[in-house]
Amino acid sequence: MRAPVSDLPIVLENVGVRASSITIIDGLTLSIAAGPPTVLIGPNGSGKTTLLRLMMGLISPAGGRITWGGCENAPPERRAIVFQRPVMLRRRAGANIRYAMQPAEYDGNRIAELLALVGLSGLEQRPARRWSGGEQQRLALARALARNPDVLLLDEPAASLDPAATKTIEDILRAVAARGVKVIMSTHDLGQAKRLAGEIVLLHRGKVVESGSAADFFAAPRTDAARTFLAGDLLV
Repeated sequence: MRAPVSDLPIVLENVGVRASSITIIDGLTLSIAAGPPTVLIGPNGSGKTTLLRLMMGLISPAGGRITWGGCENAPPERRAIVFQRPVMLRRRAGANIRYAMQPAEYDGNRIAELLALVGLSGLEQRPARRWSGGEQQRLALARALARNPDVLLLDEPAASLDPAATKTIEDILRAVAARGVKVIMSTHDLGQAKRLAGEIVLLHRGKVVESGSAADFFAAPRTDAARTFLAGDLLV
């Protein structure tokens, strides 16, 4: 099958994921198009990380259908993912980024450009595993962007970071989105969701409870579940 021109939209139709007897994603239907960042929110265990893995193509659904740009089984050549705790290779920062590139694409200027984008200019030779958590997260973003993705998927990109490091990550994501990359990320931080999201998807028990523009979601949520979640109460 010919690869699509773009991986967008990503469309999930009645998708399900199970682990043994546990349902993680339950008949989920969702379409994500180009535009400002889409932010996934919901309580622990709602399926956010699993949904990101599905959209990346790291796991396959037990039922239902996923298409990328209208195609099934599209290789993840235009998608990149950064996990909550990214793994740094036992190499210098520049070599970590180079690892993500195709050999024919290697360009020292490109590596310098990516390091500048994430605020790590001049640190190409520093061993990546000696960096702080926030610096490693920024390097992981640079490494993911080395693939020139259409879609960047992020699982809690600022979890456990201090306010200054969190702001830096958010500034990078705004810059990435301004370049036309579709950012899809999960967060437990509703303030962060307000600051970054163009679209909100609220998940609970593996289902989409509510989705729509971030402005509408925070100003006038349509469902009782969304109102409960925004009030800080437990969803049951």
